[in-house]
Amino acid sequence: MSAVSPDIDLTEPHLGEMLATAGLDVEYVRADGNTLYFRDGDGTEVPVVDFAGGYGSLIFGHNHPRIVGALRAALDAGTPVYAQFSRHSTAHQVARRLNEILRRDAGVTEPYFATFASTGAEAVEAAVKHAEFDRSLRAAALVREIETHIEEAGEAVRAGEATVPDAAYAALGVVPSAGEDGFEGLVAAVSRQNARTAARPPVFVALEGSFHGKLVGSVQLTHNAGFRTAFSALAAQAVFVPFDRPEALAKTVEKERARLWDVVLRDGRVEVEARDFPVFCAFLVEPIQGEGGIRALGAETAAELQRIAADVDCPIVVDEIQTGLGRTGAFLASAAIGLRGDYYVFSKSLGGGLTKSSVMLVREARYRKEFELVHSSTFAKDGLSSAVALKVLDLLEEDDGRAYRRAAERGERITAMLRAVQGDFPEVVADVRGRGLMLGFELRDQSDSPSELIAALARDGVLGYLVSGWLLRRHRIRALPTASAVDTLRFAPSVDVSDAEIDQLEAGLRGICAILRDRDEQGLFS
Repeated sequence: MSAVSPDIDLTEPHLGEMLATAGLDVEYVRADGNTLYFRDGDGTEVPVVDFAGGYGSLIFGHNHPRIVGALRAALDAGTPVYAQFSRHSTAHQVARRLNEILRRDAGVTEPYFATFASTGAEAVEAAVKHAEFDRSLRAAALVREIETHIEEAGEAVRAGEATVPDAAYAALGVVPSAGEDGFEGLVAAVSRQNARTAARPPVFVALEGSFHGKLVGSVQLTHNAGFRTAFSALAAQAVFVPFDRPEALAKTVEKERARLWDVVLRDGRVEVEARDFPVFCAFLVEPIQGEGGIRALGAETAAELQRIAADVDCPIVVDEIQTGLGRTGAFLASAAIGLRGDYYVFSKSLGGGLTKSSVMLVREARYRKEFELVHSSTFAKDGLSSAVALKVLDLLEEDDGRAYRRAAERGERITAMLRAVQGDFPEVVADVRGRGLMLGFELRDQSDSPSELIAALARDGVLGYLVSGWLLRRHRIRALPTASAVDTLRFAPSVDVSDAEIDQLEAGLRGICAILRDRDEQGLFS
């Protein structure tokens, strides 16, 4: 066997080539607050202001001293990291704190039970898996109820105590026939039609532009076809409805609705009636779409979604992975639009920038205790991530929610700056969107630019990454495009982002806007 050359990159080499092309192939060696450091050619540390914020994972920045202190204290105490299938009191405290916050911010009264995981995508899959577990049990109960009704009706027909009117046969398209034989024909038609309906796969509903992960199940709920299509055979597919168009959601739900036929006995007559079949597994919603371009859901759409979900008894999974834990100026971004979830999923900043942690919460009315025995995760509820999560919640809630107020105030400061840049470069900047410290800066489509090079880069979907490389190279700013809307730069700094750092971002944005306005090809690569 020949030895592998040390010059061959064995860790995602194609991605490495893309980073190099965009000018983003630097290795960061140290981090503190909003600053990352890499070493230049002579070994000198070069500071970079981090507006990417770990894709929203750093509400308190890199290596926050009190979060680091909580982690060190857990290590110094010899806290067992992996002691599966035992009690986990720190995780229990995290779940209780989350429930207290939900009661306050979402106005809920019933408890929410927690299932912990490691990543956001894993938490989404746990929510969907639980929702399907619940749906399948409800479907099975309905089928058993109908079978019981059929047995009761059959006994009455055989005893001569009930008749089958022609209307019952007509409902199923069956030729009327007297007596027990006619009833058996009716039951056979009911069974055939019900079997087809019961065999339907579950229906998941998500919004166009959504991003809920890239695992086998969660990628089916992510709208970007480039992420999803190659794996469409691996799991049930989602139905995607247009963003912020409740009338389209209503039409989709009506189209997908399913019913079983029930055979019931009333006053000596056998009647056939339709029963709603629980085909809908879950509606998944991000209060503000992250990878879809920082697009906020409207309160009107949220209310309509809630109404439609209740009508078909479909749970709502509120994905607060990027938006939650204070990033938008409140713990829950969904509370601002009146959206209440049957499930909530949190991750990213729950790990404090140090550990990998996530949690799925499901309200008591839908909770299935049996799920605890059919779902598990080796790395969930570990001693270190739970200690960090508890400290993050402490920091968010202390001083009467100072962190939330700070996120809102810093977000207003950045938004005002972004709008000023947009006002000075209207031919380059299409929109400024978002809330708090989750903001999007959309560049206008350059695919028809008089510059052939810039137009080609835009058509290839790489211009946003080259803009990011220019900001890093020329202004030591780290900012990245959203995954499914690459013309939109996302800014997600910590609550401690300073005026000087915001001014540095403004200088960089004005510089790149001037290059795009002037179609300065050389400047883009300088």
